[in-house]
Amino acid sequence: MSPGGFRDYFNILGVPRGANPDEIKRAFRKMARKYHPDVNPGDLSAEAKFKEVNEAYEVLSDPEKRRRYEQFGQYWKNSGGVGNASGGFDVDFGQYGNFDEFVNDLLGRFSGPMGGPGFGGGFPGSYGFTAGSGFPRSSNQRSLNLDAEARVKISFSEAFTGTKRTLSVNDERVQVQIPKGIQSGSKLRLKGKGNIQPGTGRRGDLYLNIEILPHSIWRLEGSQLRADLPVSLDELALGANLRVITPDGEAEVFVPAGTPPGKSLRLKGKGWPSKLGRGDLFLTLSLQIPDTWSSEEIKLLEGLKKARSHDPREAWLKAARF
Repeated sequence: MSPGGFRDYFNILGVPRGANPDEIKRAFRKMARKYHPDVNPGDLSAEAKFKEVNEAYEVLSDPEKRRRYEQFGQYWKNSGGVGNASGGFDVDFGQYGNFDEFVNDLLGRFSGPMGGPGFGGGFPGSYGFTAGSGFPRSSNQRSLNLDAEARVKISFSEAFTGTKRTLSVNDERVQVQIPKGIQSGSKLRLKGKGNIQPGTGRRGDLYLNIEILPHSIWRLEGSQLRADLPVSLDELALGANLRVITPDGEAEVFVPAGTPPGKSLRLKGKGWPSKLGRGDLFLTLSLQIPDTWSSEEIKLLEGLKKARSHDPREAWLKAARF
């Protein structure tokens, strides 16, 4: 350092003045590893050198700070705001489990917009939590990806109409609006509600993975709703107007005479809501045979048997022969 307090950051890192960002990053890793307090316990001169290396990298890794530094030399600090690169660089070494954690954190801390909100891109790691029980502030495996994930289970009707849920996130109660027509597997992002990085206060985002609980009647297929509609033998044979329940309330459907079981009736625009509008609702006719018959029903069936002119297996018997 010169008597006037000027630091030659290029010299500190051992790189030429025309060094590119990758060269500066490699030099920083090498120098930081050399002077790290864990490698030099109790060596105050090494710790001071370590802080100089950190300060040099903070300035040279930032394009705007480096431009002012190269342009104004020892007066660069007076050419504009330079953050906290003014000669002091405080590092809490106790928050890091090992050297690589520290270096990765510091590289990400200075990466700026190219690496996301204060972090270098491409670092793996997210957390899977259960909603409603709170989210831990740290993990045994530290990661620069502070985003968190939680699974939220909602009922079929809540997904259809939309709902609100209150979650406990890092001792904070957060209300979430779940839009109507949401699908299982959808993700909702809560910005700035993820994990908190100790020592920096940085916070990631929280992603809610939506899971719709199955319904006893309704099945969702894209924007279509499907259900089996129980019908009797006489309703299929003679036709009938049937009262049914839809997600919108009661409705009436017509079953034409002679409709075979397994055929689907379509109710247009009565399906699942989406951004493109409502899907359709399909009711598949399912023949229900009672466990017991009354004596009158048996007499009518015996009469039907005698009067029946159609052999239900005639075509089947012909096709089944080899």
